[in-house]
Amino acid sequence: MSGPMSLEPGGSEQETLAIRLAGTGRSVRKVSDDHTVALDTRRIARRVSEEYTMALRVPRYRPDEEAVSMLAAELADRVGPAVHPYEVAALLESEGLTAALIQERYGHPNLFSLATALYERVPRTFPEPALPADPWRPDTVRCLLRGALFALPGLAFLLTAPLWDAGRHTAVLVVAGLVSWAWGQALGHRAHLRMAAGRREAGRTLLIGAPLGVVLATAAAGVPAGYGRVTLVAAAQSVYLAAAGVLLVLGRERLLLAALSPLVVGALLLPWWDPSSELRAGLPLLALLGTLVVCAAALRSCLRTPPAANGRSPRLAWSLPYGLFGLSAGALVLLEGTVNAYAVILLTVSMGPAEWLLYRYRGMSVAALRATATPTGFLLRSTGVLALCLFIYLGPLFPAAILTGADPATLLTLAATLWTALLLQAFGAAWSSATICVLAAGTAALVTRLGLPPGAAVLPLSCCAAALLLVVCALRMLGRPSPHV
Repeated sequence: MSGPMSLEPGGSEQETLAIRLAGTGRSVRKVSDDHTVALDTRRIARRVSEEYTMALRVPRYRPDEEAVSMLAAELADRVGPAVHPYEVAALLESEGLTAALIQERYGHPNLFSLATALYERVPRTFPEPALPADPWRPDTVRCLLRGALFALPGLAFLLTAPLWDAGRHTAVLVVAGLVSWAWGQALGHRAHLRMAAGRREAGRTLLIGAPLGVVLATAAAGVPAGYGRVTLVAAAQSVYLAAAGVLLVLGRERLLLAALSPLVVGALLLPWWDPSSELRAGLPLLALLGTLVVCAAALRSCLRTPPAANGRSPRLAWSLPYGLFGLSAGALVLLEGTVNAYAVILLTVSMGPAEWLLYRYRGMSVAALRATATPTGFLLRSTGVLALCLFIYLGPLFPAAILTGADPATLLTLAATLWTALLLQAFGAAWSSATICVLAAGTAALVTRLGLPPGAAVLPLSCCAAALLLVVCALRMLGRPSPHV
């Protein structure tokens, strides 16, 4: 047997009812739910040999077209997408239509007859499925807050400026900052890897790694300072960067903002108030103490969570390229800061919008993946998405560079380098982005240190070359659908 099995009642042969009658008595036969026939065989039977037979034809049903049309209009949105009358029949059953109701109200003999009539009456419509929610929808407030938190610690240098010699002490703080920045990037990546196992495992990683970063940064800062008093300032800076990094990894940005409130209030009052030396040193120390307190509370909350069943630790080498990127990015930013300090502030504040755009890039890439049917079409759309994100990120930096007196070419190429490298890191291409940034930072630092040509132009040239290479890597990797699935 081949072909689908018909589930509907039979054809015209079922419209005739044959009844075999006994010789005497009354016989009752049920034609349907609403047609019962009582026969007196003694009056109407005709003898054929020893049996009596009679044939009755069931009356045909006449559909009520008006009622059927009203039902079709009522169920049009659900009947339209059906691809077979059986789907309509299932819908009618789910609506509670019985055989008796179908015959009385709509004049059809059975469910399948009414379903077929509705299927033929309602045009076919196949609506597109509803788009799912964007899984990469960014938290705008959080991203902007993180950008502000990256820049707020700089207020401590504004408050304590009369207490230290910028000419002699800057190198010490720069060394400590570079080591802390590199260590924090690697530790943050490792903590996020451990977060996949559980918050307890991530908390233990941060609890062990953050103090190690403080020790390394302080030891590195003591080399140019001869381990003098300024080393204590470098140690305090390293402690803050480690504790703030822990809070940012754990998503406690608001607690960090609350801890920095004494520093913010003191800096805002400087135009109208000249604090004493004790207050200038005490307000940053109070902010540092508050940061340590909320950091300890956050770690304690993580360590109280139950341990994960699978406690396998990822390899340390996986976090190495993130540390190298942090070191090279810090070197590039500091090289720009030696020319214009406001450029460093602009780049630091822009890290919040940069993080927001990383989420938007992923969301727009998923939308582009749904809207295209060929690899070439997706590559074109992906190129447009990347260009749009870079334009949105770099657009506000151009007038900001003009207003602050920074070189727009240097600032824009450096910003493009950092954002594209972060984009590649977000998709796991850490070694390519780290290698390009390390080469750019190393070249710029070496040429600047030795005074080789092209002199001051080496930084924008290095950043421009790095940005172009990173864009090529991004298009080659992210122009394919597979990374976005």
